[in-house]
Amino acid sequence: MTEPTSTPASGPRLDPLTHDRLREVSTATLTTVLFKHGFRNTFLQGLRPLGATHRLVGPAYTLRYIPAREDLDPLSVFEDRSHPQRVAIEQCPAGHVLVIDSRGDALAASAGNLLVTRLMKRGGAGIVTDGGFRDSPEIAAMDFPAWHVRPSAPTNLIRHHAVDVQLPIGCGGVASGADAYAKVRA
Repeated sequence: MTEPTSTPASGPRLDPLTHDRLREVSTATLTTVLFKHGFRNTFLQGLRPLGATHRLVGPAYTLRYIPAREDLDPLSVFEDRSHPQRVAIEQCPAGHVLVIDSRGDALAASAGNLLVTRLMKRGGAGIVTDGGFRDSPEIAAMDFPAWHVRPSAPTNLIRHHAVDVQLPIGCGGVASGADAYAKVRA
């Protein structure tokens, strides 16, 4: 595999030939090849696609949630342009997969239709969470890869507090970081 290169504006890039090859290989084959190279825990467990199954390949751009606190997470936090969830959507480079660590908690949404649409319009490759999405019928109707555990209508603020962007996270039981690659396939 060709090593990714970085630019300050876009983060790690995936060599186009490697990208195309990864789109063609099954996750079973990929996990076995990675295992042969010493990587045992590489498959995001329990996630399902919304809508049509899409192959999803791209560098991971990460967002991490911790448990919410009522005093820190009123609805007004969404007005803050520096809120980590908003930053993740606005700064996720084109061709990257936004990978959200929701601590495996789908009792509140990791994101909804407006944010997923914005990510898609900005050129994101897809979105993955080990939590849930609200507005899941609308997201399922989009031609955009979105993977989650299950639908969840409540806003993220009742369970999740966004804290970090582009730092190592855990999603679906797998460690992911700023230089990791996300690949999900049914």
